[in-house]
This record gives sequence, C-alpha cells and structure tokens, in this order.
Amino acid sequence: MADVSMGPDLIQMGAYIGAGLACTGMGGAAIGVGHVVGNYLSGALRNPSAAAGQTATMFIGIAFSEALGIFSFLVALLLMFAV
Repeated sequence: MADVSMGPDLIQMGAYIGAGLACTGMGGAAIGVGHVVGNYLSGALRNPSAAAGQTATMFIGIAFSEALGIFSFLVALLLMFAV
C-alpha cells in the first residue's frame, strides 16, 4: 500500500521536473540567437554594402528568440512557486 502522506511531495517533485523541462526552452533560445547572428554575419560578409540595412532585422530576430527564452523561464518559475 502506498503512503497517503507522500501525495504533496509527489506533486512538488512533478512541479520541479516540469520546471526543469521548461528551462530547456532557454537553451533553444540561445541556439536561435546563434543562428540569427550567424546568418547575419554570413550575409554581411557576402555583401557588406547591404549589411547596414539588415542590422535592425537582426536585432528583431534576437529579440524574438530571447522572448521565447524568457517565456520558458517564466513558466518554470510559475511551476516552481505558483503551483
């Protein structure tokens, strides 16, 4: 027979595991930023005269990638402290 008092500990353990899995989104955001900047540099080295016009697009791509990482961090915090 399972011990009934283990229920809250099991729920808290599940919340911590979910928070850890949610944090993998931060790694995905880092990979996304690397791709955005790498592709920008690749294009800038091929056509330096067009690089200045694409700088704003690069920063928008970085911001979107970082926003997804921040959202995954917030989900992890919510799982740890709000559940």
